[in-house]
This record gives sequence, C-alpha cells and structure tokens, in this order.
Amino acid sequence: MEFKEFDYNKYFEEIKKIFKSANWSAYLKDDEKLKRAFKNSLYLLGAFENDKLIAFIRCVGDGEHILLIQDLIVDSNYYRQGIGTKLFKYVLEKYKNVRTFCLFTDIHDIRDNEFYKSMKMVRIEEKDMISYIR
Repeated sequence: MEFKEFDYNKYFEEIKKIFKSANWSAYLKDDEKLKRAFKNSLYLLGAFENDKLIAFIRCVGDGEHILLIQDLIVDSNYYRQGIGTKLFKYVLEKYKNVRTFCLFTDIHDIRDNEFYKSMKMVRIEEKDMISYIR
C-alpha cells in the first residue's frame, strides 16, 4: 500500500466509486460541484493499492489557524485494515502546529465517533465551545 498526494482529476471516477461504496450520496449529485470542491481543497492524500485509489483524506482551511477534515473515507471493501488511521495520523502530524484542527461527523455514527475518540479528538462541548451550522 502506498500513501501519496494525488491529482483528483486523474482519479475522479475512483473518488466517486469510493463515495458510493460508503453510501455518501450527497457528493454524487453534481460532478462539477464535486470537482470544484476538490480543486479548492487545501490538502488531499490518498491510499493506493497497485495504483488504485482505495481511500483518501481531504482537508480544507488555511493550514495555519484552522484545518477541517472534510472527508476521510475508505472503500468499504478495505474497512478495518488501519487505512483510515494511517491517513488521519499523517494529516495530524503534517498539521500538528495548526491552531484549530477539527472535523464533523454524524452524532449517531457509532463507528466514526469511536474512531475519532481513539485518535484523541474531543467533542466540542468538552472544550466549552459551541458550533453553529446553517
């Protein structure tokens, strides 16, 4: 397995397949919108098996004061192999000096919540903060 930055245009169809495999259908409604989102991302790191994209992490923000993990997704055929952990730890180390390192996940997604807790992420209420969303 190889971890590397990659060109989203070259792997766009594989990106969509990964979203589909994980039932992230909101991303699949508008190809042009999805391409613009990837183009405007701060950082993109993929996990590859024989040059096939099987997982990726996508970050947005300025990389100094704020970094948001927008996507951390693994093809469902590759779950439970530590791939997401490796991607997350790589980004955590790369941006270790960023002031605010954050992410959003579904409050009812037990698997994701347990994963982020295992990565030493804390819920925002533990930091006496509040988040607003539109």
